[in-house]
Amino acid sequence: MINSLSGRFLLLSIIFVMIAEVLIFVPSVARFRQDYLLARLEKSQIASLSVLASQDQSISPDLAQELLDNAGVYNVVLRRDVASQLVLSSPVPGAVTTMVDLRDPSAWYLIMGAMKQLFDTRDGVIRVLGEPTQAAGTLIEVAMPQAPLRTAMLEYGLNVLFLSAVISVFSAALLFLTVGRFMVRPIKRVVHSMEAYAQAPEDARLVIKPTSGINELRAAEDTLAELQTRLTGSLKQKERLAQLGGAVAKISHDLRNILTTATLLADRMERSEDPAVQRSAPKLVNSLSRAVNLCESTLAFGRVDEAQPKLAITQVFEIADDVLKSEELSATDGIQFVCDVPTQMMVRCDSEQLYRILGNLVRNARQALEAAGGAGEISISGAESSDGWCVIVSDTGPGLPPRARENLFTAFEGGVRAGGSGLGLAIAAELARGHGGKLSLQRSDESGTVFELYLPKENALFSQAAQ
Repeated sequence: MINSLSGRFLLLSIIFVMIAEVLIFVPSVARFRQDYLLARLEKSQIASLSVLASQDQSISPDLAQELLDNAGVYNVVLRRDVASQLVLSSPVPGAVTTMVDLRDPSAWYLIMGAMKQLFDTRDGVIRVLGEPTQAAGTLIEVAMPQAPLRTAMLEYGLNVLFLSAVISVFSAALLFLTVGRFMVRPIKRVVHSMEAYAQAPEDARLVIKPTSGINELRAAEDTLAELQTRLTGSLKQKERLAQLGGAVAKISHDLRNILTTATLLADRMERSEDPAVQRSAPKLVNSLSRAVNLCESTLAFGRVDEAQPKLAITQVFEIADDVLKSEELSATDGIQFVCDVPTQMMVRCDSEQLYRILGNLVRNARQALEAAGGAGEISISGAESSDGWCVIVSDTGPGLPPRARENLFTAFEGGVRAGGSGLGLAIAAELARGHGGKLSLQRSDESGTVFELYLPKENALFSQAAQ
């Protein structure tokens, strides 16, 4: 229960009420002590005036003791003019241990005196000074026992603490019920709605319907309802796309078989001696090859399920050099391949996936240069900053057309060359995101194209692995 919201509110309310009651208890006990002492002074003044009003200012010892017992003091000294007069007196059982001056005392003086009095367990004598009421003199002084005062203060304090405890429990119970009614129940309703929605997110009936009258909870319900509505729509759309993708994969598989057969027939047509057939056969073979490649790319993209990258400290120069040398074997004359990556540059990445990313970028650059005439330069460079690494692939080709830039990293839409599927850059961007990085187009114009691969640096893991 203590870990629940209601339980913690209950505990906090009890603590806060008790703190408030303690702040009330201290001055109230000080006030009680002051009133107690003033009452003794007032009774002592009445007793002394009775003596002064008697004949010859003399009374019997029994009456004097009765007056002192009634006032609760040992003796009374009254100053009316200049001299002080011991009006009533009886034997004092011990030495004076505490003196209290009630002539214009400060609040701090009264509070500190009361606290000391409360924790003083000695059976001593208190000397109290005060001003007589009704201008009956200039000073009244009494000596009284300390034990009865402390006992009365303890009784009063216990009553205050008991009352505080009752108030605390009552207030906490009300707060507990209030919090449970206006906060915990709506929150539980939201949680139950989220749990039910998680079981079947495609069911629009399980979207929460905001009903809370509390502004903050109503805003949370509205936000949750909007989120669930969007998620339900997105899941339906993805389900349809998945079904469509499965259908496309089946069609692509069957179509690839058909196109393969047609390609074999077209190959045989190339051996025909008919001039018209010889002119059209190569075009037919090229068209069929592009169609087969598109089907194979579609099937490969539909089956792709990239594993999590296995990150390790890797030398980028070796990977970049391998990529450039591999593409150089397939390139036409006139294309130069340059590796400007620093040999000491170490990157935290999956080496195989980094090879695939750079391979896609360099292959696209080579194909673009070959389509433009076959001359130019392709380079890979690298740089390191305090928060990450950058690997840059640039070429001196003709640049990308505007339409290709708009959907550059979208599957089946970012293709540039004829017959291309546009899957290479989409897969490369996905691999970069798997590293927590980003693949972006920095520049593409008539002077060439520049791609930047950014990989974030995690200082703790990097330094630990480097060691």
